[in-house]
Amino acid sequence: MPGGGFVRLPGGSVVVALTLPRPSGEGSVRVLVHAANRARALTRLRNLGMRAVYLRGNAQPPTPDEITAVLHHPDGLLWRGAPDHAQELWHPIRALLGR
Repeated sequence: MPGGGFVRLPGGSVVVALTLPRPSGEGSVRVLVHAANRARALTRLRNLGMRAVYLRGNAQPPTPDEITAVLHHPDGLLWRGAPDHAQELWHPIRALLGR
């Protein structure tokens, strides 16, 4: 089961972080989504083709560094390999999906 969590920001929006299997099947990735609410964040991922994405609980909420990264990205959708590699940078979601 993928791990994940969310943080509600002072402005009312949320940042959702999910650890999901990599589409190529080689390991897993940590995906960050900034959206108006949790449902909209999951819908954004489902619209990209990640159909079996659910957020159950808040076991692995995003860290302050992850929140900063996703808030400063114009798309509000980022990923990197999991477990976290300190030297790996965040990538736009289209790099993961091959678009």
